[in-house]
Amino acid sequence: MKKVTRILALALSVVMCLSLVVGCGKKDGGNSGAKDTLVVGYSPFSSKFSPFFAETAYDQDVYTMTALSLLNGDRTGAIVEKGIKGETRNYNGTDYTYYGPADMTVTENPDGTVYYDFTLRDDLKFSDGEPITIDDVIFSMYVLCDPTYDGASTLYAQPIQGMAEYRSGMSTMSKYLGELGEGSTDFSVVDEATQKAFWDAVNDGGVKFAQEIVDYMVANAGVAEGDVKAAAAGWGFEGLADDATAKDLFLAIAAKYDWNFSAMEAETAGSALSDLLPADVYATSTKAVTFGESAANITGIQKTGDYSMRVVLTEVSATAVYQLGVVIAPMHYYGEKDKYDYANNKFGFDKGDLSHVRSVTTQPMGAGPYKFVKFENGTVNFEANDSYYLGAPKIKYVNFLESQETDKLNGVVTGTIDITDPSFSADTVDAIQQQNSNGELNGDKITVNTVDNLGYGYMGISAVAVNVGGDPGSDASKNLRKGLATVFAAYRELSVESYYGERATVINYPISNTSWAAPQPTDAGYQVAFSVDVDGKPIYTSGMSADDKYAAAKTAALGFFQAAGYTVENGKITAAPEGAKMQYEVQIPADGTGNHPAFMMVTEAKKALAEIGMDIVVTDLSDATALWDGIRARQVDMWCAAWSATVDPDMYQIYYADVADFNGDMGNGYNPMGGPDQGNSSYMYCVADEELDNMILEARKSLDQSYRKTLYKACLDTIVDWATEVPVYQRQNAIIFSTERVKMETVLPDITTFYGWLNGIENMELN
Repeated sequence: MKKVTRILALALSVVMCLSLVVGCGKKDGGNSGAKDTLVVGYSPFSSKFSPFFAETAYDQDVYTMTALSLLNGDRTGAIVEKGIKGETRNYNGTDYTYYGPADMTVTENPDGTVYYDFTLRDDLKFSDGEPITIDDVIFSMYVLCDPTYDGASTLYAQPIQGMAEYRSGMSTMSKYLGELGEGSTDFSVVDEATQKAFWDAVNDGGVKFAQEIVDYMVANAGVAEGDVKAAAAGWGFEGLADDATAKDLFLAIAAKYDWNFSAMEAETAGSALSDLLPADVYATSTKAVTFGESAANITGIQKTGDYSMRVVLTEVSATAVYQLGVVIAPMHYYGEKDKYDYANNKFGFDKGDLSHVRSVTTQPMGAGPYKFVKFENGTVNFEANDSYYLGAPKIKYVNFLESQETDKLNGVVTGTIDITDPSFSADTVDAIQQQNSNGELNGDKITVNTVDNLGYGYMGISAVAVNVGGDPGSDASKNLRKGLATVFAAYRELSVESYYGERATVINYPISNTSWAAPQPTDAGYQVAFSVDVDGKPIYTSGMSADDKYAAAKTAALGFFQAAGYTVENGKITAAPEGAKMQYEVQIPADGTGNHPAFMMVTEAKKALAEIGMDIVVTDLSDATALWDGIRARQVDMWCAAWSATVDPDMYQIYYADVADFNGDMGNGYNPMGGPDQGNSSYMYCVADEELDNMILEARKSLDQSYRKTLYKACLDTIVDWATEVPVYQRQNAIIFSTERVKMETVLPDITTFYGWLNGIENMELN
């Protein structure tokens, strides 16, 4: 099925921190409790342990154990620019010194270009003893920028000088044939037999892949039998013709993913595309073809010495630093040394052929604290890398042990696991307290460390589904949504405390508290979400009881509804303005049982709104897939979900609507009020605000974090004014340690969301 996690997508190449999760065991995969082995309980792996092609967080953590990145981060997620001698920064009242393999200097030039100059330490070695030079960094960057690269990194999308010229004139065969079109008689690049085999596969397996989507929408989303156009729209592919076929839907999916069959797997409604296409056709997504002129190198990636290089950007990009801090992959292992000659434009592999890089996907190697040994019987085995630049780890062996969620806590209790990350539920808290003789979370059996989750929970309100007169951005429409949001927001604390207890807090802006851009209560202009009335006056006063607050929220909501054009009589709305309704629906994926942090919020708000004449229908979904399909089809009024976030708070993906290029075509993009270049997730709220667009772009063009924070505060204020998102909660994640097995005084202090305990794993010891 389609993936249901919605992510603030910004693929980061830099390894900001090692994961918070790891398990322990013996080198041979058995016998936990060995004095020289740490076992970490882990969720299942997919065996893509490559710094280039890993897809899941779990696989990424495996290669991270063996890897060294060009840049590191500190406890707040900020980049360490002078890693060789180290930078001392204060966190939580304590000074910490952060080291890295390189120094970085950023220079903004008068002509608008930006230089990123890197100097590498000259004493680094990979775990096999081979020395690290800048050639390894250049090789790694060229892999990520190859025209056939299809991993998660988007380094190639940064404005690096010469990138477009290098990637032009070459493509994957699947993209070339797909864009050439069926029935082409141009066989100058790809022969007729290959073209025929390709389109035969599309007409067979590709059509079957798309038909499964149509069938799913017919069975689960109320789409009429044979209505491919409606099915496609509900799946997120708008604009198909009235008489569209399953093949048309497949072609639309292919166009979205540039004919990358692996990436297209995300759209499955059942079968894997790899099972429906012949292997040789599926492989055309990774096979290159040359059809025009292509530059031999990327002029903006410049070697300046054996241990130094410069990357030239044609313009400022605030997100570039997170992409440039690539994993330093050993060219002699992932590439081919005889194919590297920088002066003659050879970079460790044949351009367009990453077959050798892919061939070692399951066997990572690098310069991290540990060496990969093997993965078998559900256990990844590591051995200490004695040449690690921060010192040989004190624990000889580490095992990542695949564990079911229900087994994680029990594994620590029974001694088969030393460290893990169980779901931090009330039941988990109770179980831990029962195990510790002192009845606390930290005791003689288990020690708990909590950090804020990199993300937050929210309630969304669609501007195109909840508005007045068909104008999502009008004052009347905003007031309608503010009336709803005000009542929902009043019940956030009750709901969050009931579900999470002390393991989560209510937030007031649509951004994770982990972000450096998140407004703080001490900041000027900070305000509790939806706490003022239609006249801008505070709704609540100090000393109010909970019931008084709920009553005040209802009164304020009536004021907003009246300003939106509703008829208000005797403390109730009795009629809606044109284009608005007296009834709206909230969809919440609570497993059909009410199991969701915001469920109490929506049910209590439903009762309160009913008292003032607004009917709220609460739909508890057992399958979240239907929710995302409905949102894409603009058929969901309101919903509850959670965002995942990244280190950088760039808002382009979620809120950029490209309003300036809107041409009146309501099907022009995911956001019907936006242009063709809007962010991929702008369909969620359908905010269309040109001033907001301009601020988002302006923030991307500055490297001044203070200035960007000011801009992002203004962005957040605008989003709150649109009232399309009610921020609800910031939850915590927990890592639990076996107090009996792990010498806790050697564990990294002040663990944060961005700086996990593995960042100090080389200093850890076992009892």
